[in-house]
Amino acid sequence: MAQLNPMELAIGVDIGGTNTKYGIVNHRGEILEQGSLRTDDHETPEGFVEALHGALVPIMEQQHEYKIKGVGIGAPNGNFYTGTIEYAPNLRWKGVVPLAKMVSEKFWVPCVLTNDANAAAVGEMMYGAARGMRDFIMITLGTGVGSGIVANGQLIYGHDGFAGELGHTIIRPGGRPHWSTSLVGSLEAYCSATGIVLTAKELLEQTNDESLMRRYKPEEITSKVVYDCAVQGDALAKETYRFTGQILGESLANFIMFSSPEAIILFGGVIKAGELIMQPTKEHMEKNLLPIFQNKIKLVFSELREADAAILGASALVWELK
Repeated sequence: MAQLNPMELAIGVDIGGTNTKYGIVNHRGEILEQGSLRTDDHETPEGFVEALHGALVPIMEQQHEYKIKGVGIGAPNGNFYTGTIEYAPNLRWKGVVPLAKMVSEKFWVPCVLTNDANAAAVGEMMYGAARGMRDFIMITLGTGVGSGIVANGQLIYGHDGFAGELGHTIIRPGGRPHWSTSLVGSLEAYCSATGIVLTAKELLEQTNDESLMRRYKPEEITSKVVYDCAVQGDALAKETYRFTGQILGESLANFIMFSSPEAIILFGGVIKAGELIMQPTKEHMEKNLLPIFQNKIKLVFSELREADAAILGASALVWELK
């Protein structure tokens, strides 16, 4: 880890399909200023960079006694090696976008870019539950399932910058089709918030059991509805989480036997379910490990506030710059 200068600040930018969050962060991981803008308002990346610059300049000027070390960006399909966003399905900008180069030229500071899950892993290593760890896996459980793999203190990027797509590994061959990738039986199809809703609907269709979820039309069932019903003791909603945890735990066992991490850190909206998701995940993870791995790997929730994590993760990339 690079030596941090208290007189330097980092800009963290998290690009989502709808909104982009940005903030200015100091060496202690404190967000001094932050804001957001609509990503999908900008048809071209040039227009987006112009809007981002316009939003950030006033708050950068408020920190005039500090030096801006650089800009870190977490983005879908972000490639760390090339600084490009490549064929992101949820962005209006098509093809390969050299965003890091564009931002660096506009802001006159270095810019580093990676995918959003890798950025979250770097943030966790610097500011969260993975402080001091050299080997861990970060799993983000939100609308989709992302991951960042750290081994020997370094993120694994692979030969082309796209390593670590554990959410798209096939864990139920011949299973549930994914709604956008066309893969069949992937982890994301089951363990994302979207997957949880699909499981709940399948259970409702397959049984005639009473359930609080039957009070809702199918299109009204969200992951929050499933959670609220589970908390009230609804058996089908609780079974939804048990089944989800089983699949997640089995998958984590595979990942552990691949890289033998010190810990697996779970992050994202799905972990608000707490023990409903943690207990079955832990049980099935341990059950599917070789004895040499059992009861050695910590399974923990992220320590970063979800609202801040994206900005912190992106800004943490900057401190790695020489």
